[in-house]
Amino acid sequence: MFQTYDEIADPSHGAARLSRLRAELSRRGLDGFLIPRADEHQGEYVPPHAERLKWLTGFSGSAGLAAVLRHSAAIFVDGRYTLQVRDQVDTDAFDPQHLIDPGWHAWLEEHLWADARLAYDPRLHTIAGVRRLEKIAEKTGARLVATDDNPLDAIWDDQPEPPLGPVVIQEQTHDGRSAADKLADIQATLKAARADATVLTQPDSIAWLLNIRGSDVQHTPLPLSFAVLPAEGRPTLLIDSRKLSNAVRAHIEDVADIVEPSDFGATLDHAAAHHAVIRLDPATTSRWIADRINTAGGKTVDGDDPCLLPKAIKNETEIAGARAAHLRDGAAVCRFLAWLDREAPTGTVDEIAAAKALEGFRADTGLLKEISFDTISGAGPNGAIVHYRVTTDTNRRLDPDSLYLVDSGAQYVDGTTDITRTVAIGTPNDDMRRHFTLVLKGHIAIATARFPEGVSGGQIDTLARYPLWQAGLDFDHGTGHGIGSYLSVHEGPQRIAKTGSVALKPGMIVSNEPGYYRTGQYGIRIENLELVRAPEAVPGGERKLLSFETLTLAPIDTRLVDVALLTEAERDWLNAYHARVLAEIGPLLEGDDKAWLEAATAAV
Repeated sequence: MFQTYDEIADPSHGAARLSRLRAELSRRGLDGFLIPRADEHQGEYVPPHAERLKWLTGFSGSAGLAAVLRHSAAIFVDGRYTLQVRDQVDTDAFDPQHLIDPGWHAWLEEHLWADARLAYDPRLHTIAGVRRLEKIAEKTGARLVATDDNPLDAIWDDQPEPPLGPVVIQEQTHDGRSAADKLADIQATLKAARADATVLTQPDSIAWLLNIRGSDVQHTPLPLSFAVLPAEGRPTLLIDSRKLSNAVRAHIEDVADIVEPSDFGATLDHAAAHHAVIRLDPATTSRWIADRINTAGGKTVDGDDPCLLPKAIKNETEIAGARAAHLRDGAAVCRFLAWLDREAPTGTVDEIAAAKALEGFRADTGLLKEISFDTISGAGPNGAIVHYRVTTDTNRRLDPDSLYLVDSGAQYVDGTTDITRTVAIGTPNDDMRRHFTLVLKGHIAIATARFPEGVSGGQIDTLARYPLWQAGLDFDHGTGHGIGSYLSVHEGPQRIAKTGSVALKPGMIVSNEPGYYRTGQYGIRIENLELVRAPEAVPGGERKLLSFETLTLAPIDTRLVDVALLTEAERDWLNAYHARVLAEIGPLLEGDDKAWLEAATAAV
């Protein structure tokens, strides 16, 4: 099994570790220190040796920051983790705060004092992040101190070693383009921007560019590495050579030079020589890299990671792979949902048993490489915890007349999947059906949206929320995120969210997952993945418009639908979607599973 269910957070250590960190800071003459949930690559996925925030506080979420001062400490998390943080963290030691509103910057402005020495590890903070810190320091009179090493590492006695996951080749039959072709395009982008080089820090960008995959972090096939890419000439990949077989080394050396990560500083110095202009993404590049380049005589300029957009726009090979992966995955999910309907009424199914069963059905395909994240298997009130992770301590039985939320995904060599279904266990009450239907209306609004080129995810996010808003309800997470091609299940730059500013383009894949969460009772989320389709003419219209193709194929629980709340068009969409699920998944099922699917997709 790819998922474990051990309790990984222990708030009982928080106070003692906080005390030890403060002692270490005092020894260094420092008044405070910032601990982000980040590693040197500034990505969402970090290996165990870089889980500093979790080790210090107990918080295991994917986004957060702790600020430790002499007499106060706080942990900042976003809306997905407001319940989780209080369960995992000693709140007497760390005051839970919202990451954005009012945010860590407001907290620091209130708690810092003149001449306070606030330290940070420049390898773990982005260029943009340090710029915000500098403004706070200027406003408060505090002094920022970039440390040469990390004070927390000095007190982390059993810190794991960095990972050495083997690297594999992502064959062109799945990727669709050669590394040489991609390099030529990215170098053309740099030339057009009048940059001499760029530094790639995101492992998924490097994996996409060089057609490689790895296994350095859980659930996502990433090879932790850096790359220095000149506008002309061969790039340099900085990766531990112990991860490379002879075949993989030969594949990479066709287009790039390989050096050890210990030579990163010298490689940056060489790239910066003769006042070279180095383009850096301020949102994903550490301040240490910028400082090193500037010290070596180079000039840094801001610019997006040039791999982000072309990686997000899937080519025809990747799109075909995504469709195949979703068909395969849909059959596995349908087998699971049929099993759940048979077994849950017996009272023997709990959250862990359900998650294991789902992983087992995916494994039965014979093509499962990994799950794409820890399955969110939430029964009753646990479903209201947006990023709930079931453990042996929190495991709940799927009780009669309750809701069960399961958010899961798979990694196949031809595609990455992510699907959420909310299932009625027994008979749902009127509130459950009403809230589910409001969420479904928002989901349908996204699935059926048509929009002109240039429209961003932020502009259509409102469609998913509107039915909930009219009932005085909302959800505190984005409506959708980008999806990689056998890469990250969370991929930018596109997203459907209030903050989504990147235009949606044909070939992008985004999730469509509005939700509603009643604390202490139940959670509801409906998620399909959507492929942005090329613009098409609208009958009687004046311009071609983009639209979505739904990739995910699994029934939506119609027992939870209050049909009276649906418009005729919404009901038609639901029936047409279910007819498609039956037509495409039905031939892949047999016996009781196929009979279940026929009933589950019956028209409403």
